[in-house]
Amino acid sequence: MDIGIILSLTVSLFLILDPFASVPMFINITKGLEERDVKSYADKATVVAAILLFVFMFIGKDLMGVFGVTMNSFRVAGGIIFLMMAIELVFGLSLSKMDDEKGAKWAIIASPILTGPGVITTAILFSSQYGYLTVMVSGAAALIITWVILRYSSLIMRYVGEQALGIMTKIIGLFIAAMG
Repeated sequence: MDIGIILSLTVSLFLILDPFASVPMFINITKGLEERDVKSYADKATVVAAILLFVFMFIGKDLMGVFGVTMNSFRVAGGIIFLMMAIELVFGLSLSKMDDEKGAKWAIIASPILTGPGVITTAILFSSQYGYLTVMVSGAAALIITWVILRYSSLIMRYVGEQALGIMTKIIGLFIAAMG
């Protein structure tokens, strides 16, 4: 394993995971929760994101083939979900019906926010180019950094402030809509 390639792939995956864009939505989802619950949401979201990343890395191409899903149709579906999430952020609406822990609001952060079509496609492509072990190490490193950012999102909010977060949330919503 080449350290330069691992660092390059880690940075690429981290940028595509884009945890800083997830912070406003994560804070919105965890608003009013106790600190231990916020950390639990971060833990769960990151574990599910990791599972999705690694499953798609290993069997993503074959799995999508079984269901007749192309990369392009996968991107379109992800785009629609991104647009709906953007509408929620920009207009302060709640389009989902998840009101409690059983609804698993943290799952929205895991996918499609963290491991959306971009990350899944990248994982599939990187693993075919660089091998599974290199992508696993890079993916794990990017996910650990993401996990730390999510776990300390409330601290980030304290420094940024609620008004700035509201503005940032709307701007991120516009970017999410554009990404879709």
